[in-house]
Amino acid sequence: MSARATPGVPGPVVRVSVTLRPVTSDLRPLPRTPIAGAGSGIGRAISVRLAAEGAAVAACDLDGAAAQDTVRLLGSPGSEDGAPRGEHAAFQADVSQGPAARRLLEQVQACFSRPPSVVVSCAGITRDEFLLHMSEEDWDRVIAVNLKGTFLVTQAAAQALVSSGGRGSIINISSIVGKVGNIGQTNYASSKAGVIGLTQTAARELGRHGIRCNSVLPGFIATPMTQKMPEKVKDKVTAMIPLGHMGNPEDVADVVAFLASEDSGYITGASVEVSGMRPSWGGQENRTRVL
Repeated sequence: MSARATPGVPGPVVRVSVTLRPVTSDLRPLPRTPIAGAGSGIGRAISVRLAAEGAAVAACDLDGAAAQDTVRLLGSPGSEDGAPRGEHAAFQADVSQGPAARRLLEQVQACFSRPPSVVVSCAGITRDEFLLHMSEEDWDRVIAVNLKGTFLVTQAAAQALVSSGGRGSIINISSIVGKVGNIGQTNYASSKAGVIGLTQTAARELGRHGIRCNSVLPGFIATPMTQKMPEKVKDKVTAMIPLGHMGNPEDVADVVAFLASEDSGYITGASVEVSGMRPSWGGQENRTRVL
């Protein structure tokens, strides 16, 4: 969740798609090790957590420099071209474009000499406005990145895994807003609801290939964006959360690490909420944007 939405003003952009491949020769439980450190966002926290668990991380972002920054946090110098020096690598891609998403998976496969056995998609943007005033352009762009981008990455990863005969775990980051809606976010809520439906359907289709698909639904999570919110707004939103506090990116990363491991080997098609229990978003005065 980020700062109070202002209809007509584009919101912050979160454009991270992280693909991961365990170091082990096949998908096994990731080593149980402590969280190595905190990231500056959900995608980065996931990268840090899974790297700490023994995964080789391929971090992708529309902003290539941001992907490099993530890789540097993982204890590997990385490579601007995606070629690994150490265990991890960074890639730049716009996952809302089919050729770019397919090329990304090809690059990851070439980089690690096999398809990724774990893929996490957390690409997302906001373009907030009331339904009565939302432009078709803002609707299309949010759907293109949040839903189409997730579809393209999921499809490309599944095709690579099925072709290789490998098992895998695909984890898509949705949002609690995809279940409960949010004022001023018809496009965002629709895209994240679509991610849930996409993931559940993919789970049904891919189960026979040994590929599990699950979605994670963050609620109000403390990120650099939410830290910019006025204290009065943060206090009001926090008061609506039954647990009484916002979550951390690491809370989401913990769930992703579980879904990436064989500890969740009989879980597929699930939508796991990480929200401190669904808040009651209330009326217009309580409207906030959830990422």
